Amino acid sequence: MSDLTGSVAIVTGAGTGIGRAITHSLVGAGARVHMWGRRSEALREAARGVDPGRVCLTNCDVSDRVQIQAAVENALEKWGDVDVLVNNAGVNTNPRSIADVDPDDWDRTVDINLTGVFNVTRLLLPALRAGEAGVVINVASIAGMRASKVAGAAYSATKHGVVALSKQLNEEEVENGLRACAICPGEVDTPIIDQRVEPVSAARRAAMLQPEDVAKAVCFVAALPPRACVPLLVIKPTVQSFS
Repeated sequence: MSDLTGSVAIVTGAGTGIGRAITHSLVGAGARVHMWGRRSEALREAARGVDPGRVCLTNCDVSDRVQIQAAVENALEKWGDVDVLVNNAGVNTNPRSIADVDPDDWDRTVDINLTGVFNVTRLLLPALRAGEAGVVINVASIAGMRASKVAGAAYSATKHGVVALSKQLNEEEVENGLRACAICPGEVDTPIIDQRVEPVSAARRAAMLQPEDVAKAVCFVAALPPRACVPLLVIKPTVQSFS
């Protein structure tokens, strides 16, 4: 089992789905977790069943740099430097093709999925560097490795960008002891599946990854010793093809 006793983590998009599962897994491994999300009610619901002394709930939109700055300052005041950052917040568009996507939806998806990762990581770099063993885990997607009509233009493009940003972070921050990992899940049964253009059957959802599966992968990467870096990790449902 992963041991993160004494570690402090920040999880964005912590109010639902994968972010909620990651929070629970990190706390279970001994970490204290700052749960960031846009909706207070969702954060409170996601924190149910977790020791309230081990989580801190913060309203934060990762596309808003003013909000992020305030959230970072609050986090550092609460528990000091941050050891693990999980950039998980993400959205998608509907419709999804290049021809049909609304430009405003495109901009919003880029602002949250890609620029949001940059925003949060950049402002937390000093705190992550301080311990000389910081870990940044970016929840990307298999759609970040190959184009996908199902995922759509904006989602695929932003997740490709997240993979590239993760690689760049490893290149730039190795001397500061930082490690970055882009975790690329295949299909995961989360609320975002409800937004697909084509309805997804109950049988298909049952065969997908569950949020807890991705959370276990996050804990595995986060708990590795400083000498070990996993730049890219693909996790997919057994039934989903990948090549």
